[in-house]
Amino acid sequence: MAKTALLNIKGEKLKDIDLNDKIWNIEPNDAVLHNALILSLASLRQGTAKTKNRSEVSGGGRKPWRQKGTGRARQGSIRATQWRGGATVFGPTPRSYKKKMNKKESRLALLSALSYKYKGKELVVVDNITLETPKTKEFISVLNNLKLNDKKVLVVTSELDDNIILGSRNLDNILVLANEEINTLDIVNADFILATEDAIKKIEEVLS
Repeated sequence: MAKTALLNIKGEKLKDIDLNDKIWNIEPNDAVLHNALILSLASLRQGTAKTKNRSEVSGGGRKPWRQKGTGRARQGSIRATQWRGGATVFGPTPRSYKKKMNKKESRLALLSALSYKYKGKELVVVDNITLETPKTKEFISVLNNLKLNDKKVLVVTSELDDNIILGSRNLDNILVLANEEINTLDIVNADFILATEDAIKKIEEVLS
């Protein structure tokens, strides 16, 4: 049975808690995890790059000079691709980069990412995260107590508290999510997961 320490926001150990082996201690599938990351990154691409082709560029309605007898190469338009101000050949057009993955693979990728965090001792579980004021200084103090002040941290809570959101939004290395919002990309992108005990239980309920 997988176990981890339960801490308070002062960094003091309260007890050990059990974790579901089928979620936190599986054999990670690197191939599926890689595909899930490619899918996630591809979905973030806008795909709006666009250049004008021969039918869209302005000008060049008539032939610049006659076909024969000038000693120059034949030309049909001053807006052909070889001319300054001409069209672009084989340029990019708007497209979607989205990929597909079935639910079983997506779930396996998420479990693999969570298992890597547990096995790498990059999972920190606290009984609760409460801030008296929505100040960044107070949130940094919590991170210092947990020795996470210089790390990229994914904070997972069962409910999004205004003080936590406001206290962390000025920190580039902190991302706060509710337990139902966790995803493979954000988990892999973080150095540590800081989760509340309630969030851990809800994650296990959904993924069991």
